Amino acid sequence: MEANIIEKLKLANLRGRGGAGFPTYLKWESVLEADVPKKYIICNAAEGELDLKKDKYILENFLEDVILGIDVALKTINNSSAFIYLNKEYYSLFKNKLLDVIKDLDITLIEEDNGYIGGEESVAINYIEGKIAEPRKRPPFVSEKGLYNMPTLVNNVETFYYVSKINKGEYDNERFYMIMGDKVEGGVYELKEGMTIREILKNTNNYLETSFYVQAGGGAVGEIMTEEEFDKPIVGEGFVRVISYEEDPYELMERWAEFLENGNCDKCTPCREGTYRILEMVKKRKLDLKVLEEIFLAQEKTSFCALGKGIPTPFRSLINKVILKNG
Repeated sequence: MEANIIEKLKLANLRGRGGAGFPTYLKWESVLEADVPKKYIICNAAEGELDLKKDKYILENFLEDVILGIDVALKTINNSSAFIYLNKEYYSLFKNKLLDVIKDLDITLIEEDNGYIGGEESVAINYIEGKIAEPRKRPPFVSEKGLYNMPTLVNNVETFYYVSKINKGEYDNERFYMIMGDKVEGGVYELKEGMTIREILKNTNNYLETSFYVQAGGGAVGEIMTEEEFDKPIVGEGFVRVISYEEDPYELMERWAEFLENGNCDKCTPCREGTYRILEMVKKRKLDLKVLEEIFLAQEKTSFCALGKGIPTPFRSLINKVILKNG
């Protein structure tokens, strides 16, 4: 076992970089302590969120470190095998280099094409097992009963990258942020964890001189934040979309709605039918706010998984903070 890696992860306060922010050491500890004959490790490189390309950047520039992080997990968790679960683009781009670096490690590459829902950890597990790519009911959590009903550790590419840095004593509370927008240069930047929106944009020369707002946290379900909120830290996936007030907010909502309508798994009614109704209204440029709020509440309260529950966030925040406020 890698010496004291669980304690190192705990002291570093590393949290999952896939959006949920769950303490990494707790996942590792749960799988490590399970008394079963077989365990699994999954590096989730599905990255199906709209416009998000952080994992691609990391695989392009730090692929060896990602594999080192997975190897640390293999050496720490007894009787384990690993999978790297990649979307079709990343599988095509990185397959050969991954195979060269993996060599004799017990790591299998999996190519998937499940879009947005493909990044949900239990969807990844179902897909690897050859089942329908849809989320599972929890509990039990995948760290207890995951792949082939065995304890399974699922972390994303960025998390495994930082596991390798922590194990080598090279981690200094960093994370990756992706910035994009029509009027900024954008890109992927490695900066300190916990930085505010204002600090991130100014440190990367992406702070507009004219008035603007941002979508923070995720490319599809990130929250809209206006200038008075720019001193809040980024949460979730470390994504910042810079949006000028000159841009049409309905075009942005239509992109979200089309992406979510095409990307949901059709398992539950509020997600399936709700996204369809949202898209319908946005395309007509005629929002029935009462009906929309009923859809949002149904999605938040009754969607089967967290992806459905997060759908109202961008729409509600854009409507309340930008459309209604600015007429």
